[in-house]
Amino acid sequence: MPNSSSPIGVFDSGIGGLSVVKALTERLPNENYIYLGDTARVPYGTKTKSTITRFSIQDTRFLLDRGVKMVVVACNSASSASVDALRSEFDIPIIGVIEPGAQAAVKATNSGVIGVIGTEATVNSQCYHREILKLKPGANVIAKPCPLFVPLVEEGWLNDSITRQVAEKYLTELKDAGVDVLILGCTHYPLLAPLLADVMGKGTTIVDSASSVSAAVESLLAEKGLSNTSTSPGRREFHVTDLPAKVSQIGRMFLGIDDLEIELAEVG
Repeated sequence: MPNSSSPIGVFDSGIGGLSVVKALTERLPNENYIYLGDTARVPYGTKTKSTITRFSIQDTRFLLDRGVKMVVVACNSASSASVDALRSEFDIPIIGVIEPGAQAAVKATNSGVIGVIGTEATVNSQCYHREILKLKPGANVIAKPCPLFVPLVEEGWLNDSITRQVAEKYLTELKDAGVDVLILGCTHYPLLAPLLADVMGKGTTIVDSASSVSAAVESLLAEKGLSNTSTSPGRREFHVTDLPAKVSQIGRMFLGIDDLEIELAEVG
């Protein structure tokens, strides 16, 4: 049975969830982590809800086989489609990225005008709309798909002039609408947070889903009595279902680890 020293499991459809691992490690450095990126079947957002749920169940079983005490669904599409099913299927704490992000945005807004940026799939699913409106029924939620941000991040163009131009193009509509909170609804986007904050201006609070979920994990661990009391730095283990060498190269950018080792995994 998992105990307080057992690892936290994190899965994503690809590599963006490494930003969640980074945020978790910064907040909870003594915890152990196992990461799974399902790079063989990325993206999840183009799949049906039943397929995403099936993949998510398989990903969760992979992590449970390695003795995790909690599962973090670090994928917006999987969080939207499968968290409820995972909680019904497995007797273990499970947390997605959408609820914490929506809660942080509602807490931060003064005007009630909240912007959301993400992939086409995340924006079209309206998952953040639904969660925000549950918490704040009068909120005005304005969402904008920003599909070019993911390839720009994976190219490493975090402060490039081209990336700034793209951001200014995407975010004009949200600035004109007067949003005072912007949710980064994709796990790649935290790497662009400084640039996006600069483009939006001082009147806008940036809500980073990775940071929001790390705070929620800390709270849930304490609630369940599962916080690791060790004073030693935790260990991190990384698995992907395809292209480990490529993922290792990009993953260094997310985590700042020069010798990042990633193992090939079979899931399904």
